Amino acid sequence: MAKGYWIAFVTVTDPDRYAGYQQQAPAAFAKYGARFLARGGAAETLEGTAYQRHVIIEFDSKATALACYHSPEYQSARTHRQAACTAQIAIVEGLEP
Repeated sequence: MAKGYWIAFVTVTDPDRYAGYQQQAPAAFAKYGARFLARGGAAETLEGTAYQRHVIIEFDSKATALACYHSPEYQSARTHRQAACTAQIAIVEGLEP
């Protein structure tokens, strides 16, 4: 089965509000078996809009990645994130092994 990935680009605009997201989101990620492959490390934007943070999260499947995003736990955390940053998030199906 192909893995599923969240690919997110984030620029934090209100660190105090974003802290609420950082406190709540880990519960959703843990519940759905998320594995962080990249999170806020050094990055270079070669084309397109530059963001402060780049995040890649692996899940067992695209369905699991979507379930995490739509879960009550993540949606609660998301309310803190929305007012605290600009973000682009995509959920992508990986290649079959």
